[in-house]
Amino acid sequence: MGSRNRSIRFKIFLLLLLPLLSLSALWGFVLNLTMGDAQSLLRANTLYDTIGVTSTDLGLQLQAERVRSAEALTTRKLTEVLGGQRARTDKAVADFRQAVTDAGGAVGDDLSRSLDNLNMALDRLALIRSDIDNGISSRLVGLTEYNRVLDAIFQLYDHLISVSDLEIFQQASSLQAMGMAREYIAREHALAIGALADRRLTPQETAAFTEYAASRKFLHSRGLAGLEVTLRRPYEQIFATEPFLTFATMESRVIKTGAPPPDEDGWHRAVDKLTARLDDLGKTSSDTLAARTSQAATGTVVEIAIAGGLGLIAVLASIIISVRFGRRLAGELAGLRTAAVELSRERLPDIVARLRRGEDVDVRKEAKSIKVSGSAEITDVARAFGYVQRTAVTAAVGQAALRRGVGQVFLNLARRKQGLLHRQLALLDGMQRRTHAPDRLEELFRLDHLTTRMRRHAESLIVLSGAAPGRAWRKPVPVIDIVRAAVAEIEDYTRVSVETMPAGAIDGTAAADVTHLLAELVENATIYSPPDTVVQVRGDLVSNGYVIEIEDKGLGLPATEYARFNALLAAPPEFDLADSDQLGLFVVATLAQRHGIKVLLRRSPFGGTTVIVLVPRSVVTEQSALEAAGGDGKAALPNRTRKKALAVVSSGTHAGLPRRVRQTNLAPQLNNVPTEPEPAPEQPAERSPDEVRDLFSAFQRGTQRAREEASEEGPMSKGDA
Repeated sequence: MGSRNRSIRFKIFLLLLLPLLSLSALWGFVLNLTMGDAQSLLRANTLYDTIGVTSTDLGLQLQAERVRSAEALTTRKLTEVLGGQRARTDKAVADFRQAVTDAGGAVGDDLSRSLDNLNMALDRLALIRSDIDNGISSRLVGLTEYNRVLDAIFQLYDHLISVSDLEIFQQASSLQAMGMAREYIAREHALAIGALADRRLTPQETAAFTEYAASRKFLHSRGLAGLEVTLRRPYEQIFATEPFLTFATMESRVIKTGAPPPDEDGWHRAVDKLTARLDDLGKTSSDTLAARTSQAATGTVVEIAIAGGLGLIAVLASIIISVRFGRRLAGELAGLRTAAVELSRERLPDIVARLRRGEDVDVRKEAKSIKVSGSAEITDVARAFGYVQRTAVTAAVGQAALRRGVGQVFLNLARRKQGLLHRQLALLDGMQRRTHAPDRLEELFRLDHLTTRMRRHAESLIVLSGAAPGRAWRKPVPVIDIVRAAVAEIEDYTRVSVETMPAGAIDGTAAADVTHLLAELVENATIYSPPDTVVQVRGDLVSNGYVIEIEDKGLGLPATEYARFNALLAAPPEFDLADSDQLGLFVVATLAQRHGIKVLLRRSPFGGTTVIVLVPRSVVTEQSALEAAGGDGKAALPNRTRKKALAVVSSGTHAGLPRRVRQTNLAPQLNNVPTEPEPAPEQPAERSPDEVRDLFSAFQRGTQRAREEASEEGPMSKGDA
């Protein structure tokens, strides 16, 4: 996913969010469990106050109706006592159903099923009564039907005991067992009442009575075993009284004899007293247990409030601490990031720029430590950045010193080479003055041309080292002279065609650099174009200065290459020693930047490359100003160019550029080209060798004078001397 590009603040937030959510979820889960216990206790208390109380009364009324129905099943007589009891039972049923409605949300799913079963059993009361009234049911069958209704009530009691408190649940279950035992006593009593009416028990009734007695004993034992002392002692006291002992004795006798109790009055007294005491004790015990349940629920709620409140406080404290920690850590990292960005985007580039400008940089002062406060890891990273900064500044200073040293080496070698070349040019001048053979003069001229090109290459090294070549003139130099001088400094100058240009001149301080710049561009055009094509040079005076166009007929370059070269020419980077293939391009860019000259390369309409050189108005002088300054409008050409111009004649040209014609200025006697004899009267006198020597001596004195004039107008630097 896209989290890789997220901020560190966002990632820290995500890192802290997961444990906070987990802690909040755990707190909510524990709180829900505890609240569930409290709700269960409160629900049990609500169910006891509504369904529990009314169902207990309903059970008592059904037990009384069962006894009266047993008498009616035996005597087959309906009495007012039975009718009144049925009315009380119906009222108890109505109260019970109203209590179920009042309980509302406290009734759970399990309890709802028990209530449905009980309502279905209560709906059968009318059928049970009808069978009794019509004499259809036997005594045991009729009593069994009432027993089923009461069984549904006791099943409801089992689901009413749904509390999470184990002690309360155990006591409630024990009281439930004691209540069920009370029900079995009532079943024995109802069966005995019917038997007393006709003084007999059927075998089925005897078996049922025996089963009821066994169940009663089991439930009493189970209930007493589960009850705590305060609830068990009252039952133990009842079981030690005379009514219970009389009842137990008669119960055993009925089981043994299979006959009704012999003492009807004694049976009635014992059962009535015993059931009354048991009913009172059951109600008292239920109330006691309900009070405990309510107290336990209240205590649980208090515990929940305390625990939940403390848990909530802990969660909130964790959130606050985590947020503050996250913000602090994010702030520390943000401060470190700001310091690193400032170091990489401002401080180091500024130091490098100052080093490029040649300024001295104090490593100890510039490599300041990054001031970042925070944890140990943050400060360690900041300290590491400081070490990196110090190393980078030291390396940059060392590289700058190395570049200055290399540049100084270039400069020293170029100056020495330049001095040697000037000495070589002086020797060539002397040799030319002493030589009279045309072939020797041509060879010396070629050496002179090669030496001039070598001087330009030496000046290129000086330019790349950051120094000025040294040639300069006080007066403006005509543009046409600069262009011709540039063409004269390349090897394949015969392929260059210089078209007519409007009058204009270049400031003398920039003339040498402009000449060098144009020479590099013209030479590049001749190198990267077919040898049988012509390179055209033309110029025009425009509003922004003087524009010179150089156009070749080569293959051109891709658009991306033009864009790359134009970007380099517009903003030349620092010269890379490893990038020597584009040495001339760096020289052009450096010279153009020095004088504000704009150089643009683009595709020519003829398929080659057109170079546009715009010399700014600040270094361009109009022809009128040039004539006013020089008088004749012809300032001195750059060094070693006036002799070349004098060494050629315009009658022998190629592509518009002067070309040296061998033996043009020699006497016919020294000319190697055979000539046809003229008529005697018109043929001039043949020159002697002395006249020829004098002619070349005059030529040499003229070139020497031109060189001296050039030296007076533009003094050379120390390296040119």
